[in-house]
Amino acid sequence: MPQITWNNAEEIGIQLQEKFPETDPLTVRFTELHRFVTELPGFVDDPQKSNEAKLEAIQMAWYEEWKDRRS
Repeated sequence: MPQITWNNAEEIGIQLQEKFPETDPLTVRFTELHRFVTELPGFVDDPQKSNEAKLEAIQMAWYEEWKDRRS
């Protein structure tokens, strides 16, 4: 399992799509998204180092994966 950090938005988006395939990422609050990310296997970053921009990038990466799976 590769180690992931807040800067790995694309990888996190893929993993969240695999873990929550029926969840529309745009309905997930950032507090919940933060928890989802920190609970992923391989996540090794400091939970306090997240910010709105990083969470938004992760949410958009997850949303792109979610949309692609629906096409």
